[in-house]
Amino acid sequence: MAPNSRLILTRHAQAEHNVDLDYSIHDAPLTPLGKKQAASLARLIPDLQNEADVIISSPLRRTLQTTYLGWAPAISRLGGLKKVVLLPQAQECNDLPCDTGSAREVLEADPEFAAFDLAPLTPDWTSKKGFWAPGEEALTERARWVRRYLRERPERNIVLVAHGDILRRITARPQTGPSEYPWKNAEVRIFEFDPQYVDTEECFLYQKEDVAAAGGYGPTSTELEIEQAERRP
Repeated sequence: MAPNSRLILTRHAQAEHNVDLDYSIHDAPLTPLGKKQAASLARLIPDLQNEADVIISSPLRRTLQTTYLGWAPAISRLGGLKKVVLLPQAQECNDLPCDTGSAREVLEADPEFAAFDLAPLTPDWTSKKGFWAPGEEALTERARWVRRYLRERPERNIVLVAHGDILRRITARPQTGPSEYPWKNAEVRIFEFDPQYVDTEECFLYQKEDVAAAGGYGPTSTELEIEQAERRP
């Protein structure tokens, strides 16, 4: 357990569903621009590349791509893609196709992702049911689970590559709930555990600093739903 850890939270770079607001794209990958955004992180955050002790990633395609492109120097230093920890619990919130991951056997058959250690991907991780459901109670519990998991990690500098909606829930605050911060594509922000809550079940975080943002703002599926609802008569 390392309650004094520094949490280096990263949102994925621009993905296909961010561009055309087409949320029917299953497990949406990065765009060509998104790949450039992700790769630029190596130049933008050289100190963090040298300081990272572990790289953890949501197993969706866009986060895996952001991970291997954006954190390449750190991954190489730490022993390669097999050392990246895949965390299905950090997947995106909604049950839309773009926010639903691919089965382990699909990723194993894809040369782009086969080098990752895909063992953590259980058959139900793409089900969007039960623990994985998009409902408020399940999402609150899943974000809490991720915070507790990070708290139990022994490393000092922990990188987590994930998605805008789940990152807002992971960075929720006691009185206000999920953050409303509009994460940019390929944005990196540093958090620590709030000393007041680090030994509680909630183990809330607080932000230390903004570090870098390689891309512009791309709405998540939840934000699009809100915008569409506000436009309705």
